[in-house]
Amino acid sequence: MIPRFLSDVTIKFNPFSRKAKTARIFLSILPPNARQLMKISVTQLPSSSTEKPILDLKFKDGKDMKIDPETMKIKEVVEEVDRHSRMLARAEDLSSG
Repeated sequence: MIPRFLSDVTIKFNPFSRKAKTARIFLSILPPNARQLMKISVTQLPSSSTEKPILDLKFKDGKDMKIDPETMKIKEVVEEVDRHSRMLARAEDLSSG
């Protein structure tokens, strides 16, 4: 995953719910210096909450990607983020070269 193209990450989840596994893992694979590279907003819901988990990503080119962590597995999420990040990296390489 190429995190340098992410500008905002918003995650809302119940840490004890099985349905929030994708959100927890996504948060764990962000690099240690991620808070310096992007704005990260994490909201932990109480265990009695029935609110759905949210994974909202904003890229530096303005694209907003809303992901439902209940239905998508972490591999699918990483593939989607990588797909757009590679397009941005390719465009950056073409414009600088």
